[in-house]
Amino acid sequence: MSRIESCFASLSEKNRKALIPYVTAGDSSKEVTVPLMHAMVEAGADIIELGVPFSDPMADGPVIQLACERALAHGTSTRDVLAMVREFRTTNNDTPVVLMGYLNPVEVMGYETFAKSAAEAGVDGVLLVDLPPEEALEVKPVMDEAGLDLIFLVAPTTSDERIKLIGEAGSGYLYYVSLKGVTGSATLNVDEVAGRVETIRKLAKLPIGVGFGIKDAESAQAVSRVADGVVVGSALVNQVKEHQDDPAAINQAISDILSAMRNAMDT
Repeated sequence: MSRIESCFASLSEKNRKALIPYVTAGDSSKEVTVPLMHAMVEAGADIIELGVPFSDPMADGPVIQLACERALAHGTSTRDVLAMVREFRTTNNDTPVVLMGYLNPVEVMGYETFAKSAAEAGVDGVLLVDLPPEEALEVKPVMDEAGLDLIFLVAPTTSDERIKLIGEAGSGYLYYVSLKGVTGSATLNVDEVAGRVETIRKLAKLPIGVGFGIKDAESAQAVSRVADGVVVGSALVNQVKEHQDDPAAINQAISDILSAMRNAMDT
């Protein structure tokens, strides 16, 4: 059983939902990321999504685009991100880590080299935003061989037929994009999310994490009532930007947000 599968199974037994924060690796500096990962776990994170900086993050809004620019300005490479996970694993062997990014850096490194290096570093899953399941036939066997979960996105407009395909191709969990548009988009309609999650459950057997538009404890609590996991990204990345010259303040601000979400979700 993978760390991700074990995490969701354990939470289900306790009738709890996964809190899944996202931050961009190397933002605001390479040295910030690993301590921040530990701080997020202490604040209640169950799974960490670690963004791999990319020069053209087309699915992301300005908040995460700028985070990628800051990380790249500090020279953060894919190998640096793997080194961060490896360092994190020296003192945390339990919390699942998912790398979230785009296909190009993986292709540059080579599928086999990337998968082997990621698994050896302690990565548990990979979410490649621009890799649809129809085009993953070459990638999936390599990830499977390395023991990495390949996680796919489901959009509000995804057809039932494609949801079935995604459920069969993916592993770990499904990431339901709750809003049309890019990351950091505005209004979240929880009733619409609930309806779509119910449909997805009938078509796919994997846990469902919901992201985009979750910005505070209230929205996290509402989504946790209908999903298996709550993904929060832009709200946290904003804190990195606001406190980018003070790593301790970054840790504290993000910990405060996650602690409030964790408490609300467990209420």
